[in-house]
Amino acid sequence: MATLLLALAVGCTGLYAGFMLIFQTGIMPALARLTDPEFVTAMRRINEYVPRPVFLAVFLGVIAFPAAAFFVPQDGRTDTQKWLVLAGLVCAVLNHAVTIGGNIPLNTALAAPETAPAGDPAGDPSVVRSAFEKRWNGFHRVRTALIVLAFGLLTAAAVLPEGA
Repeated sequence: MATLLLALAVGCTGLYAGFMLIFQTGIMPALARLTDPEFVTAMRRINEYVPRPVFLAVFLGVIAFPAAAFFVPQDGRTDTQKWLVLAGLVCAVLNHAVTIGGNIPLNTALAAPETAPAGDPAGDPSVVRSAFEKRWNGFHRVRTALIVLAFGLLTAAAVLPEGA
């Protein structure tokens, strides 16, 4: 059971790390080339469509599977493997803390001006973008690094030979 849980942890974390890395290296650089109104609209639509059931299952699995893999005992797992799983779990939890404490509040604030009255600066796409983009990208770089590190640590735990 512990081996299956570790495999699920690696797979789920790998999917999520890939998603974060694609956003970092492809989606955000592409969106940076858009005009302010195009950028704001695109990010609003992305923020509406990303939190769907498949994404949420992966998002939750990134914590649940490494935690289960750590706490379910396995004969033959070395202390090094246990520490690698724990370190991967800590990185995943920190990733989620950055997401919940940084990116999600910015996403929520980005959605709010869509209903701002005409003439309100909160509805001006250049004002909205300047309050959002740089901060969101900063948080995203941190969370991407954390989840890629988590994936590496969990993968190392999975491939490390028993007794090593």
